[in-house]
Amino acid sequence: MEYKWLNKKESKEIIVFFNGWGMDETVVANLNAGNYDILMFYDYNTLETEFDFAILDKYEKRHLVAWSMGVMTATLFNIKYNASTAVNGTLKPIDNNFGIPVKIYDLTIRGFNKNGAKKFIRNMFDKEPSHIQIKRSLESQKNELSALKNYKADEDFKYSKVLISDNDKIIPVKNQCAYWGKEPNLKSGHCPFLLFKKWEELL
Repeated sequence: MEYKWLNKKESKEIIVFFNGWGMDETVVANLNAGNYDILMFYDYNTLETEFDFAILDKYEKRHLVAWSMGVMTATLFNIKYNASTAVNGTLKPIDNNFGIPVKIYDLTIRGFNKNGAKKFIRNMFDKEPSHIQIKRSLESQKNELSALKNYKADEDFKYSKVLISDNDKIIPVKNQCAYWGKEPNLKSGHCPFLLFKKWEELL
């Protein structure tokens, strides 16, 4: 697992962002950090990381924003948060009833190529924005797809806020609603970050 500081100014509060599959910081480049340090985790080919989690203990408050596959992955690390937001994901992201149907997920892995990656980006949005140019390699993305099948969420983890887009073409809306027992509350595709100007709006 990789990490990157998107903002580091020794603030009193931090937002920890667990990104979605195959992504990098491009998808949240429009968000203003405000008075928060922002730490992003991504690339879940392995759960091993060189990040020293003890660094997080110095913050007065820790907030989690987890998106897509990051909603499940974020639960696998023993980090205590003051508040946590799940965005278009569930703790069972590869599941016929509560996530991406297993057959579709397996077919995605089997047929993944350059065209498949482009199609995925298109499907993340109602309309594909020109600024989304993910810098991850196809090999890294495909390996990550396979690795994610081996992870199981800590289902005791409780999210304090859940955001569900009404036009999610990646994780079926009805499956997200079934898992959380909530109705859609965003008018967006799978990647909703262009709806917001500041990280703080996601908390």
